[in-house]
Amino acid sequence: MMNVFDDFARRGLVHSFTEGLPEVLANQKVTAYIGFDPTSDSLQVGNLLALMGLARLQRFGHTPIALVGGGTGLIGDPSGKTQERQLQSKELIAANVEAIKAQLTRFLDFEVRSNPARLINNADWLTTIPLMDFLRDVGKHFTVNYMIAKDSVQTRLERQEGISYTEFSYMLLQAYDFLQLFDRYGCILQAGGSDQWGNITAGVELIRRVRGMRAYGLVYPLVTGADGVKLGKTEQGTIWLDPKRTSPYRFYQFWLNQADADVICYLGYFTWLSYEEIAELEQAVRERPEQREAQRRLAREVTRLVHGEQALADAERASQALFGGSLEGLSVAEIEDVFAEAPSSEVPRIAFEGPGKPLLDLLVEAGLVKSKGEGRRLVAAGGVYVNNVRVEDASQAISTAQLIGGRFLVLRTGKKQYHLVRTLV
Repeated sequence: MMNVFDDFARRGLVHSFTEGLPEVLANQKVTAYIGFDPTSDSLQVGNLLALMGLARLQRFGHTPIALVGGGTGLIGDPSGKTQERQLQSKELIAANVEAIKAQLTRFLDFEVRSNPARLINNADWLTTIPLMDFLRDVGKHFTVNYMIAKDSVQTRLERQEGISYTEFSYMLLQAYDFLQLFDRYGCILQAGGSDQWGNITAGVELIRRVRGMRAYGLVYPLVTGADGVKLGKTEQGTIWLDPKRTSPYRFYQFWLNQADADVICYLGYFTWLSYEEIAELEQAVRERPEQREAQRRLAREVTRLVHGEQALADAERASQALFGGSLEGLSVAEIEDVFAEAPSSEVPRIAFEGPGKPLLDLLVEAGLVKSKGEGRRLVAAGGVYVNNVRVEDASQAISTAQLIGGRFLVLRTGKKQYHLVRTLV
């Protein structure tokens, strides 16, 4: 019978693990945790692997703990960072913790009776333990040699900026988290990205030394695209899970634009599709790559998971606008989002009042045609569209009634040459 470790392995989610973990996950139900850094008011797609890891553990009957770092967030994790973080205020960290909590509920079930998820803030113990107690009870179990040997510290020591004592101590704080969760909730497994291996094994070691008990660690691969860029880092910026920071349309497009070399791997990582379904999509990539069936399925599944069914429907409707679909029902924000990368121009709104602004003038001013004569010929050939509706009469004028939300007009020539007209009051 398939267990969660087998599922992780089959989906390519196992990078490293401590001895004995496969046997434990095959033979008993455990409590496991993953930590989330509250240095922002939203998680981002780089956190999705960890979120799905906890969700998979829960589906296989294990009890997941999402640990929000209200305490460690005040320090900053040096893992994977090339320079010191800017410290944030206690008030900002607390606000970020509250914002992140809401996002976690889309992945974890906190109501199920058998193995409900727990959401815990490590500020509960890290902000209350006296320094002398921490140094005696935790610090004495780790030599400086042991800590320096960790990759997260070595990388920073090799750079001119070095590492502060504050961030150097982070490993001890995370190890103490594991001990606290072990004592309070019987948590014996910590998981995370492969850059967390040193921190995780420090916690395993602390539990062994202090309690004489065995705990385990599991790390997932760090996710990068075929271009070597970390997942979620784009030219336009980070892809966030909060729809106010990254719209569902942009989120959908991010997944839709994944490379053939990455999409099958991502389907295994970030969706609930079965192995058989993923294998069929892999075959489609090999045989019909131009149809991008796998990318469309990935975009649908992840957008639905993060934002819900209605947001997915809206994102797909907005996406169709770029391929000549109807613009009816799209909001002003969606129009701006969809055509953000199209050339644009600004026209005073008053120009559309009264008899309206001649279409041919608009086409010339937008640079879509070189002359009115070219514009007439293009209209006659059926190649001019206003708000994705084909123009039949080259002499028509555009009125305020045709402005989307009273603000925008979408011009198109041919299949994909768009121009967005913004009105000025």
